[in-house]
Amino acid sequence: MRINKEKVIRFSWQHFLLLLSMFFMTFGVALCVRSNLGSGVISSIPMSFSLAGEAGLALGWTIGGYTNIMNVILVAAQILVLRQRFEPVQLFQLLIGFVFGFLLDVNMWLTSFFSTYEALTAQIAAQFLGATILGCAVALEIRCGSVTMPGEGIQVAIARVTGKPFPIIKIIVDTTLVLLAVISGYYFFGTWPKTVVGAGTLFAMFYVGFVVKLINPHLGRFDRLLAYRPGLRRYLYGLARFMVSVRK
Repeated sequence: MRINKEKVIRFSWQHFLLLLSMFFMTFGVALCVRSNLGSGVISSIPMSFSLAGEAGLALGWTIGGYTNIMNVILVAAQILVLRQRFEPVQLFQLLIGFVFGFLLDVNMWLTSFFSTYEALTAQIAAQFLGATILGCAVALEIRCGSVTMPGEGIQVAIARVTGKPFPIIKIIVDTTLVLLAVISGYYFFGTWPKTVVGAGTLFAMFYVGFVVKLINPHLGRFDRLLAYRPGLRRYLYGLARFMVSVRK
């Protein structure tokens, strides 16, 4: 089988930009967690179990580790919902989800230098900044046009089977995940886990979508960057031209 060099370069470049957008997505999630006002929707259950692990009430895995487990469950749920209509290529979501979990742990480590925020003004600033970065990164991730994240995949699968509008299904799924995080908090700690599900969680549920809609029409430059075809010869030629222009 002959390998098309152009397609390989296009695929590699597309997924490099996807990886970059996922790094900023997880950085935004980590900031929301550090705000102490409540994590994002997708990280609420993993954070609850991770805190339980630190207290010796569950397995001592990281947020990223529990995120990986949740992503496997979400992909399995898609298979159950779609059955014969599930496309094998969607199993690629497992790899994307694993990378997301790994990058989340990386950014939790990077933001650990700031510790958690105690002053309310700092908490609000961290939550606002984290949700803004997350919204921008989600818009870029969608623009990359690769396989969706498992959390989005299950929403698409349910909307496809039920025929209900995607925004309605998204609200239902997000609400379910938040409720499960609250239930797990009561199960492990006997109380509402306010650092896991708090005002910041509710804010992020609506604000992230608002940011995506706000910046989506202004991503023309990213589209051109996505269409760019990097290559060694092109880079060397451009570097040579730059050096010649500097000498002149």
